[in-house]
Amino acid sequence: MLLAFEERASDSPLIERVWRSWSTRAGSFLSIASPHSEMVVTRCRGEVFLTLRGPETKATVAECPADGEWIAVRFTLGTFVPHLLPGNLSDRRDVTFPGATAHSFWLRGSAWDYPSFSNAETFVARLARRGLIVRNPIVDRMLDYHPHTLSPRTVQRHFLQATGLTHRAVRQIERARYATNLLKQGVSILDTVHEAGFFDQAHLTRSLKHLVGQTPGGIVRACEQLSFLYKTAPVG
Repeated sequence: MLLAFEERASDSPLIERVWRSWSTRAGSFLSIASPHSEMVVTRCRGEVFLTLRGPETKATVAECPADGEWIAVRFTLGTFVPHLLPGNLSDRRDVTFPGATAHSFWLRGSAWDYPSFSNAETFVARLARRGLIVRNPIVDRMLDYHPHTLSPRTVQRHFLQATGLTHRAVRQIERARYATNLLKQGVSILDTVHEAGFFDQAHLTRSLKHLVGQTPGGIVRACEQLSFLYKTAPVG
C-alpha cells in the first residue's frame, strides 16, 4: 500500500472530520472527487507547509513522495475561507500559505501555529473568531431540505459561493463515493446500483470512471490506490 490513513470524527460544526496519512514509498494514486474544502499540513523532506484545497469535481492522478506525512482538517459543506472561495480553489488549484517559522505560517498578516491531529478544533475555532473561516447556514438547510424564505436562485447562489459546487454536483460526488465504499465492503455491483441510487450498471460505471477514476470492477479488485475515502451516505 502506498498510503496509510487514520481518521477521527469531530464535534465542531465547522469540521467534517480530521484525517492523517503517511506514505510508505514514492508513487502515484487516484485523487477522487470530493465536495469538501480542507486545510492540509504537509511534512516531507525536512519541509512543512499548509495548503488550502477546494473541492474536486473529477478523479485525477496525483504523485506521492516517499516518507511524507499529512494532517488534514476537512471542513463541513458550507464552511469556507471568505477571501479564498472554494470555487476558485477547485480541481487542485490549491493555495499554499508562506511559512513564518518551522512551526507556523502566515495568514492575513498573522503567524499561526500549524494544527495537529489532536488540536484541529482549537485551531479552527481561533480562525473562526477572527473571521478567517465562516459557515453559511443556508447550505445546511438546503442539504436537509428545510424550508426557507429566500428565492431558489438566491439559495443556489449562496450554495455555490460557500461550496464551489452546485447542489446537484455535490449529490453526484457523494453518491459515487458511497458506491465506492459499498464495493470495497464486498457489496455486489448490481446491489450497489440499487443501494446507491443509480439508474443501471452503465450509469454507475460512467459515474465512477469520471469521479473515482476506476470502473466498479477495478474498485472491487483494488487495482489502484485511492485518496482518503471517508465513509458517508449519499446526500439527498
